[in-house]
Amino acid sequence: MTTPFYVSPQQAMADRAEYARKGIARGRSVVVLQYADGIVFVAENPSRALHKVSEIYDRIAFAAVGKYNEFENLRIGGVRYADLRGYTYDREDVTARGLANVYAQTLGTIFSSAAEKPYEVELIVAEVGEGPEDDQIYRLPHDGSIVDEHGSVAVGGNADQISSYLDQRHRDGMTLAEALKLAVDSLSRDNNGGERSLTAEQLEVAVLDRNRPQKRKFKRVLGGQLSRLLESGEGETDAETSAESSEESSSESED
Repeated sequence: MTTPFYVSPQQAMADRAEYARKGIARGRSVVVLQYADGIVFVAENPSRALHKVSEIYDRIAFAAVGKYNEFENLRIGGVRYADLRGYTYDREDVTARGLANVYAQTLGTIFSSAAEKPYEVELIVAEVGEGPEDDQIYRLPHDGSIVDEHGSVAVGGNADQISSYLDQRHRDGMTLAEALKLAVDSLSRDNNGGERSLTAEQLEVAVLDRNRPQKRKFKRVLGGQLSRLLESGEGETDAETSAESSEESSSESED
């Protein structure tokens, strides 16, 4: 009978962390940015069948990178948790902080268990508030830790390089078009410092819009609306800008 090799607990955990990080790094990145009217999610995702960004509850959304089947199971579990809590107590009792804690417990248990491999996923849970100062963004790595983020965050792929790019250029009060352009510019940069072109067909974009009149603040930005935002940098505000310009011109002529 051979004696099994001894591996220290520290080395075993380091190996599991390295395994998970390599799996996550193979996925295409997701960027989340705060803008004046809410939070925008931008993912490089040419697939129209598999979503990296999804709605969880009224004011809460979810983004993930890594193995699709693993983070999809987590998303479904999060929806069930939110629905049950909202039905049992009150819709206001469903928060991003509570959901992040549930995900942290699940990921931490799986990561520390020797009976199964760690999940190769990294999650973002975000909740839009009444004002920008009330927005909440939480990043959850593979080991179940929780990182409270502000302004901008990137996960997957070359997340470190993208995060550095965003930190230097993101500012409070950006319009949706400005935030989207910054997100796409950051995703377009490769590890060698070069740039590539990303089209609307290669992107998955969604927002939590605090100004929507209904309780559900999540909406996807698709088709012509996304193309206009990418091409003109103004998107939905084109008509409003034209109207404001005409009003200013008429008031000047009256004066």
